[in-house]
Amino acid sequence: MWQTLRRDAAPSTLLAAVLALLVGYSGPFLIIVHAAQSAGLSEPQLASWVWAVSIGSGVAGAWLSWRWKAPVITAWSTPGAALLLTALPGTPYPEAVGAFLAAAAIVTLVGVSGMFDRLMRLFPPALAAALLAGILFRFVGDVVGEAARDLALVLPMAALFFIGRRFFPRWALLAAIAAGVALSLGQIRAPAAGSWQGLAGPLFTMPAWSWSACVNLALPLALLALTSQFLPGMAVLRASGYDLPARSPVTALGVASLLTAPLGGHGVTLAAIIAAICTGPESHPDRRRRYVAGLLCGLLYIVLGLMGGALAAWVLLLPKALVVAAAGLALFGTLASSLGAALADGEHREAALLTFVVAASGVSISGLGAPLWAMLAGGLLCRLLSPVKPPPEKAVEAAAR
Repeated sequence: MWQTLRRDAAPSTLLAAVLALLVGYSGPFLIIVHAAQSAGLSEPQLASWVWAVSIGSGVAGAWLSWRWKAPVITAWSTPGAALLLTALPGTPYPEAVGAFLAAAAIVTLVGVSGMFDRLMRLFPPALAAALLAGILFRFVGDVVGEAARDLALVLPMAALFFIGRRFFPRWALLAAIAAGVALSLGQIRAPAAGSWQGLAGPLFTMPAWSWSACVNLALPLALLALTSQFLPGMAVLRASGYDLPARSPVTALGVASLLTAPLGGHGVTLAAIIAAICTGPESHPDRRRRYVAGLLCGLLYIVLGLMGGALAAWVLLLPKALVVAAAGLALFGTLASSLGAALADGEHREAALLTFVVAASGVSISGLGAPLWAMLAGGLLCRLLSPVKPPPEKAVEAAAR
């Protein structure tokens, strides 16, 4: 094993893994912190959350990369974390953990049964993209609100971010966050002595079950994981020439999510955007040796997961405007691509628009949140507006006339 790794490793694979992790942690980590702050979670609960999703991503990603000799890059569900920004504050934490378990069970069942590809065809991609865009819309819009309250901090961050999107897109978000930290140095104080200065550790929470949490959290979390993470993640792998069966990563990451849910993990999934960094020729000219980038990325996840408590302790000292702005900017590109995908499909455009509007409204009716109502409204309108296709035998008869 070690001889094989030494033979296949290259500086470019290490660089790709480090870059993927930097991009993966820069924005999504702040989204988790923002969600934890909104829900009033304790510092140990936040540290355990970071530990769970990081260790789960690292172990599963490293194993899958070695098992299939492919750069399988994993991550926690960023759309799921964005959903929790609104859903978690109104949900008792033990019930949220129960919903995490239920969502993981759904994903695992989809993987074990081999239903992944068939289920993805039942919910049109345009509606899935619209649902994601509707969930993200509020958090990107929060950047404008924070700019009104702290223009001197948020405006330079946003300006550098958009300039970076033009000239150095991979580093744009990191540059914006670095600028925000530099502008906030006068407001940052070192953590108090003894405040999480060591390694992070897991904190078990006994799950509690409620119909409301399962409907408002578990179903949207599972759907977002399958449509917004696993589907594009598999597309990236297959586009790069890695034809591994979807059942393996969906099942493995579903099991990883089941194991980490009682520790606060909201879901471990395939990465999509950062995966392209490790699956392309920049990682290694030889496609057969790029799996090392997946292994290294998994190991780095584990290291950062063990340091999660200290990382979170420092991030909690940052001004709220910086955290909200960084989280919103991190989601900007995903919102843009999701809106584009939602409205590009002429056949489902109206249903996708309705899905987006309902999801973005934040409405809650009878204890059921906006994501579920968006799925129902968009799905019903899609069914209503879709032309009725004749049975195969009648279609053949009509064509023969």
